[in-house]
Amino acid sequence: MTRHAPSTPLAVGPEIAALMTGLSRSAIYQAIAAGELIAFKAGKRRLMLVKELEAWINRVAKENTR
Repeated sequence: MTRHAPSTPLAVGPEIAALMTGLSRSAIYQAIAAGELIAFKAGKRRLMLVKELEAWINRVAKENTR
């Protein structure tokens, strides 16, 4: 039986996170450094769970809604 990769990744790197959110890669790294966005290392790669990324961008949107 062949296993296929999920169509939606469970975790993404900063560049994909930036594309997904419409923010810059620097903004993603700043959020990680500030402790606002949880990221982890897998080997040499910095990754964040897509669920965590979605929760973070929803918090940012909610905090900045007029």
